[in-house]
Amino acid sequence: MSDLNAPRKFRIKAPCSTANIGPGFDVLGISLSLYLTLDVEILDGSQPNTKDFEMTYSGEGANDVPLIPEKNLITKTALYVLHANSIKSLPKPLKIHVHNPIPLGRGLGSSGAAVVAGVALGDALGQLNMGKDRMLDYCLMIERHPDNVAAALMGGFVASYLRELDAADLEITSIPVSETFDNVTNGTGPAPPQPPRGIGHFVRLGWAKEIKAIAIVPKFEVATAKARAVLPNNYERKDIVFNLQRLAVLTTALGRSPPDADLIYNAMQDKIHQPYRKTLIPGLPDVLTSITPQKYDGLLGICLSGAGPTILALATHNFDTIAEEAMAVFKKVGGFDCFYEVLDVVEDGTTCTYL
Repeated sequence: MSDLNAPRKFRIKAPCSTANIGPGFDVLGISLSLYLTLDVEILDGSQPNTKDFEMTYSGEGANDVPLIPEKNLITKTALYVLHANSIKSLPKPLKIHVHNPIPLGRGLGSSGAAVVAGVALGDALGQLNMGKDRMLDYCLMIERHPDNVAAALMGGFVASYLRELDAADLEITSIPVSETFDNVTNGTGPAPPQPPRGIGHFVRLGWAKEIKAIAIVPKFEVATAKARAVLPNNYERKDIVFNLQRLAVLTTALGRSPPDADLIYNAMQDKIHQPYRKTLIPGLPDVLTSITPQKYDGLLGICLSGAGPTILALATHNFDTIAEEAMAVFKKVGGFDCFYEVLDVVEDGTTCTYL
């Protein structure tokens, strides 16, 4: 193995993501053109007054995100990857600047991007040369829902699932993440085991190039745990069938050019998660029912992004008008302000570029 402390510079970019896409609860994810960026430099240790570790942060969460390796989600994840591969510490001296434009707690995969970026950081620092399939295993040891992390890591429009594990693999993946992180960051306990191979599987789906994503972002957060807590433990068969039918159509319809607005709009309807989350997001039913292709030329479909509160509108044009109308509905019914971003679906996923 090369000298891990040898001076070098690289940049990691992990895109934000949207998940569910209407009927695809915990299945579908899309990688979008808003990137968490890490500028990383391993310095020449012979220079005087050089800190062993320095981390700076700009953008969303800059005033709240911890900047020490044992507390920050990105560096904790990197430490886990390194320790699982018998590398006991971060290279020194190490300097990291994080820029995050992804809104936190809004359903745009901010934590998923952080986990993916952390795995990529561990891979680069340890010179492990993992492929993305193997990196996904590490991501899924931390973030159990593959829809966001698979999209952020692989790029594009992605369907994914977790495989059923055998007894030996299940024992490894049942280790609490907090316990694993505590072990690797405070030096106690054994090194964590490497993840089983093939925890999750994914497939890249077709995407019509003319479709863009409008993210309408309310200025408040909804915790994912809270959004999951409102979901029922059991569903009626007719609601499951409703979603399965639309999911089967949607995954093909979004790849066809020119897009069929009526087909996509109706295929993006959902009865599994959105009806139960309306209590957390005032105005959600009004936005989902009042913004239609019949009223707004260019609109293809509209849904909750991930756990919310962000609304995802898919469209081919008329982006500003669609976004402004959704924001007006939220303001009128819910009484809160929003902002919006018009984003491209990006195919490259997470990248690491040496500088």
